[in-house]
Amino acid sequence: MTSGILNIIIVDDERNIRKTLSYCLETEGHSVVAVANSQEALLEAKRQSFDIAFIDLRLQGENGMDLIPLLLAESPWLKVVVITANATIQTAVEAMRRGASDYIEKPFTSAQVKLLIRTLGHIRDLENEIAVLREDRQRFAPEALLQSKNGDMLRVIEKLHKAAASEAIILIRGESGTGKSVFARTIHNVSPRAKKPIMIVSCPAVPTELLESELFGHAKGAFTGAVKENPGRIAACEGGTLFLDEIGDMALPIQAKLLRFIQDKEYERLGETASRKANVRIITATNVNLEQCVAEGRFREDLFYRINVISVNVPPLRERREDILTMAKDFCSFFCLTNHRALLEFDAGAEQALMDYTWPGNVRELRNAIERAVILGSSQYITQHDLPENIVPSAGCQGVGDLVSLAALEEIHIKKILKKTSSIQEAADILGIDQTTLWRRRKVYGI
Repeated sequence: MTSGILNIIIVDDERNIRKTLSYCLETEGHSVVAVANSQEALLEAKRQSFDIAFIDLRLQGENGMDLIPLLLAESPWLKVVVITANATIQTAVEAMRRGASDYIEKPFTSAQVKLLIRTLGHIRDLENEIAVLREDRQRFAPEALLQSKNGDMLRVIEKLHKAAASEAIILIRGESGTGKSVFARTIHNVSPRAKKPIMIVSCPAVPTELLESELFGHAKGAFTGAVKENPGRIAACEGGTLFLDEIGDMALPIQAKLLRFIQDKEYERLGETASRKANVRIITATNVNLEQCVAEGRFREDLFYRINVISVNVPPLRERREDILTMAKDFCSFFCLTNHRALLEFDAGAEQALMDYTWPGNVRELRNAIERAVILGSSQYITQHDLPENIVPSAGCQGVGDLVSLAALEEIHIKKILKKTSSIQEAADILGIDQTTLWRRRKVYGI
């Protein structure tokens, strides 16, 4: 069986074929659109995303083979099944060359159709899982992040698991590095949409002029450099989840388009006027005070109310100190495994240093510190000497004029400013840089 509902389009000029095939697929629980020609098929493909297309090779006055690359340009992930009354090796090879995944010969039975759909649906599921695993390779965090001994954190985890079963938009609040993206993935993985893709867009990481195209897609030639069509992240996660990380950094014009999509489930690609539909759940995250952003005119009030249906506040690591050593040990086990090292332990001095530190970079900083210690450690124990200097400062190497690099001074200074300020914007203002530059610096230093 396939993992869930598939969106299927049938393109055949014979009414009886459309009716019979639609009935067969709908009885399996799938969503079906049936059209008679290429023009109607392309119009539907511009309105919504499809997983599978059945295309008759002999459409009235048209060659169905020509439609295959046009549909694939709209939806590169589409699985195309060609319908033919005269199956030959030559037509099958040509259809595959054009991008088809399979073919079915008339007259066909409902059993043949159902088997084919289950096979192609399973392939789509595997492709989605592979895409997620590829993205996870750089984002992996041990499961300890989703466990806690802290009461506030336990309530957050419980609330997120309850919210996951719904279709409500979720806003995850918390300082940078608290693991908001991991929680977003958890929500998706335990939700009814788990077998569909999850797409992650970091709003400050994508330049404003490109973020709209990244989300909604663009047509070929929509702007300089648009040499081919881009379906966009929304279309790519049809039926799944779109996670907008640090949504507080999204520009106002894009906020307006996002609001419209949330309200109507419709959007337009750059360079097009036709509206498209998508069935996508939205999860957002922010490390800034959105209420303050609304008051200052930097965030739309109507969008804020739309995304603030269910809101959770992830506590910073310094407020759940009972979890620090447990997480450090799990990170240590993970990095020992991935670096092919024997399992290391922390000595008493290292454990005390980890507990005494304030962790302005939260879980991300802890993760990076333990990875560094595992790689650079030379004994069976991780000691204070294996930890970064900002966690266990070395005498005489922290002040201006000391024998220390500019990068090290910058890292220490940024961490201290972040610790003393209540928002990223405030920290950026004090440092005399914009939020995007500060975001990049934090990424470099793992804070």
